[in-house]
Amino acid sequence: MDPDLLGYLIDRYSAALILYARPWCRCPEDVVQEVFIRFARQRETPVHPAAWLYRSVRNAAISAGRSERRRTNHEGNVAAKAVLLFVPPDDVAGLDATAASEALTKLPLDQREVIVAHLWGGLTFEQIAELTGGSAATAWRRYSAGLVSLRKMMGAPCKTPPEK
Repeated sequence: MDPDLLGYLIDRYSAALILYARPWCRCPEDVVQEVFIRFARQRETPVHPAAWLYRSVRNAAISAGRSERRRTNHEGNVAAKAVLLFVPPDDVAGLDATAASEALTKLPLDQREVIVAHLWGGLTFEQIAELTGGSAATAWRRYSAGLVSLRKMMGAPCKTPPEK
C-alpha cells in the first residue's frame, strides 16, 4: 500500500466517512478506523478507493449497529440520543446548524445516505448506486427528494436540484 495514497485518503475522506456511518452506529470513528486498517492491508489498491471505503464503512457500520442494538436490548438499556450529523463552518451565515441537523435526521435513511455520500463524500451517483445496490437514477431521485424535503423543513424555497 502506498503510504502517500493512504494519507491522502484519510485526510480527504475520514470526516465524511464518520458522518456517513453515524446513522447506523454509535461508534463511527471506530468503524472508519477499522476500515482504513483493512484498506491498508489490501494487496492491491481498489479501482475506486473512495467507493470501496464507503461500501466498507457502510457494511461495518450496519454490522456495528446490529451489535449495539443486541447489546442494548440484552441490557435493557434503550435510549434515544439525537446526534448532530454535521457542523457547518463558522463562516456560513444564516444557517442554523441545529435546525439543519434536525431536518437531516428526519429524512428517510435512504435519502440521508445519498445526500451525505454525494455532498460530503464527493461520490458520483453511479458510485452511490454501486454502494447501495441500486441504480444511478434511484440515487439521483433519493438525492433530489431529500433536498426538496430539507428545503421545506428549513423554510427555503423548494426547487428541484439541477441534474449532474
